[in-house]
Amino acid sequence: MKRKKIGTKEGRNGEKCRMRRTLREDWKLFARGFGIICKTSPQYLAYNILFLIMNILSPYFALYMSAALVNELAGQCNGKRLAALAGITVLGQFAINAVKRMVLAARNAWMEVLQTQEELYLADRMHGMEYEHLENPEVTLLREKIFGAMNATSGGLMSLYWISGSLITNVVDLVASAALTFSMFRVVKGVEVSGFLAFANSYWCTVLLTGILLAHGFLTVRFTKERTEKEMKELSGVAESNAYLFQVMGMRGEDIMIFDLKKAMAKAHEKRVKAPWMVKWNRIAVRYGIIGILQGLIPDLAVFLVTAAKAFLGMFGIGNFVLYRGTVKRFIHAVSELVSELTRLRENNQYLEQVYQFLDLPDDMYHGTLAVEKRDDIDYEVEFRDVSFRYPGTDVWVLKHVDMKFKIGDKLAIVGENGSGKTTLVKLLCRLYRPASGSILLNGRDIWDYDYGEYMGYLAAVLQDFSLFAFSLAENVAGSREYEGERVLAALEKVGLSGLVAGYPKGISQPLFHDFDEEGVEFSGGEGQKLVTARAYYKDAPIVVLDEPTSALDPISENAVYQRFHEIMEDKTAIFISHRLASTRFCDRVAVFAGGKIVECGTHEQLMEQEGLYRQMFLKQAEYYKSS
Repeated sequence: MKRKKIGTKEGRNGEKCRMRRTLREDWKLFARGFGIICKTSPQYLAYNILFLIMNILSPYFALYMSAALVNELAGQCNGKRLAALAGITVLGQFAINAVKRMVLAARNAWMEVLQTQEELYLADRMHGMEYEHLENPEVTLLREKIFGAMNATSGGLMSLYWISGSLITNVVDLVASAALTFSMFRVVKGVEVSGFLAFANSYWCTVLLTGILLAHGFLTVRFTKERTEKEMKELSGVAESNAYLFQVMGMRGEDIMIFDLKKAMAKAHEKRVKAPWMVKWNRIAVRYGIIGILQGLIPDLAVFLVTAAKAFLGMFGIGNFVLYRGTVKRFIHAVSELVSELTRLRENNQYLEQVYQFLDLPDDMYHGTLAVEKRDDIDYEVEFRDVSFRYPGTDVWVLKHVDMKFKIGDKLAIVGENGSGKTTLVKLLCRLYRPASGSILLNGRDIWDYDYGEYMGYLAAVLQDFSLFAFSLAENVAGSREYEGERVLAALEKVGLSGLVAGYPKGISQPLFHDFDEEGVEFSGGEGQKLVTARAYYKDAPIVVLDEPTSALDPISENAVYQRFHEIMEDKTAIFISHRLASTRFCDRVAVFAGGKIVECGTHEQLMEQEGLYRQMFLKQAEYYKSS
């Protein structure tokens, strides 16, 4: 079984991908992304669209009403009409601003949780995929790229919020400015003038002015596209560097402080993060800024001359002269921004492709349908029958033809050197992976035939890489926001944490960590290990798997756990994995793994009588506890 190759063939900056994507493909990428953000944040989108429309209409309303007032002042100057126009202007602007403020407040409230909602959407997909994908380094790298782009440059789904908003703004701007500017091109017949004034009132002038504006628009499209592509190219490497630095500073701060690695890190990333891209970015901005100014001189001059000539001829009032000057500028600006956002949209699609690769990872996990037989005598038997396994993408067999059987109430210790297959055995039992050959049976049926949720209800596992969450202590023990206080206290008592918890002001309701509560408490490694062990006891499953449950405990605490081992487990089946062989003396049987196989099996006393691997390992460890 080989891992599926994750990712595409494009280079670091996605150049090949951009060259190969058609407009139709880009549109599909955008449409799918827009559908996702509509699903995850419909409230924000609704308020944002309403705000953007109101925000665009506001200046046009002001321009139009100002033109009407100026025309009236320059024309008949009717007092009642002036008062009416002034009242409409003031009240209309007040109403627009009031609605804008209310909509803006609602939009900003939803904006605070935008990134959290997108992260939760991706996390939900991640938690629902096969465990194989979670351990696949290519999937891990893909996930880091997605969240790195999201945090460093808001690339991917986050960019769609801003880009879609800008697209709506510029489209509305384009339509509104075009509608208000259209009357500027009309030609009035019967006007007796000559020279430039006659030309200004001719269809040839309309054709020429339209041609100038179209040429300006074409050049704007070209230069804006060039500028945006160059800017995005400079940013592509910066996103990865920023994400890496953020991760390292946040997760490996101790090493950085102890070994004074700050200067080394800064120098290592200076060329990618600091001077070069900033200098290039500024050069791009200055160059295309100057091009934009020079490029806009001709259309600005043409519009000024034509509108001035037509106003002089009385074809429209002086207010319309001001109106057209403003609307034409807004039209040109809208074209430029629209092209810029469309280009950014295409550039952002390289990040969306990564998101979709992650979302489209196959979920081939079979969840089973059979119910686990509920027995009053809790007589359950688990059997590993000729089980072999190798991790996807490798040719190394981690487990080879393992045969093992145990019943409820058995206490089994699994020992062996690193890499002997002990933890892999637990992963197979927890259905994180399916055996490559052979089968694992529960009461004679393959565990993969059972409904996943119901099967896992019969199993509690404490793995080496455990997790604690920024919830209350009780919620961490129960693994749920809802819990039974008495059961939580009983579980904490079993692992020796009841005294510690009793000293907290809020008891079992005391929050863990400082992420969401300043009164949160921090646990040491040993205390954390005890807490996750309490989680297994709280679940009260008939089968309990403990993978190195005392690795972070001091010898005294470890001995206390071992002394109470039988009392804690009662009639449960316990599978105990540990490097510290002292734990095996409290188990009914010991299975010794080497090279993916069970090489020895028996009680502690039986194995110590043999000249085998177990005896060798036990005596070797015992030397460290003997006085010289």
